Amino acid sequence: MLSLIRNAARPTLARAFAKPAFATASLHTLPDLPYAYEALEPHISGEIMKLHHSKHHQTYVTGLNTAEESLAKAPSVKERIALQAALKFNGGGHINHSLFWKNLAPTSEGGGKLREGPLKEAIVRDFGSVENFKKEFNTKTAAIQGSGWGWLGYNSATNKLEIVTTANQDPLLSHTPIIGIDIWEHAFYLQYKNVKPDYLNAIWNVVNFEEAGRRFTDVAK
Repeated sequence: MLSLIRNAARPTLARAFAKPAFATASLHTLPDLPYAYEALEPHISGEIMKLHHSKHHQTYVTGLNTAEESLAKAPSVKERIALQAALKFNGGGHINHSLFWKNLAPTSEGGGKLREGPLKEAIVRDFGSVENFKKEFNTKTAAIQGSGWGWLGYNSATNKLEIVTTANQDPLLSHTPIIGIDIWEHAFYLQYKNVKPDYLNAIWNVVNFEEAGRRFTDVAK
């Protein structure tokens, strides 16, 4: 998964300081959800999911395409450098949300169920228990000032799972993302108001641990 994120980010970074010979067509599109908008209820409302996916994520896709098109036309290094903030923000938003949708699953399709296997064993090894892991994750993620993301990431240097946070739409590059939780207000405010801990407690009921387990197995071979 880290290689996928690095590969997704690398073209943008590579283009940052080398002006393309011609403007490229918009390549980024909004991915379909693997479930219906209302499929995560009652834990995440259908209204939130529809707005989050079709409005917020679409905005990042549109912004990324616009920034890349502007980059292709920028006549100077200075102007290309000036576009980096937009590329980072919108590119990160697209990467993070594309991962986030796969990170969730309806309870009827296994959402919230962490079965025996390598991921559960690693969580117990690194955090003492599954409950301790969720408590530590929620505490660190709820403490984010403003908007950002909470992550369960795999540290390839230590071969351990670690809880990491990133600000705004910064993608997780220091670790391989295993689980990512969006803590922007648009992800929960309509349903949970300003009570972030309630949202964080509820979302574990629809976390796709099967998908997380695949990511972990791929990177921890």
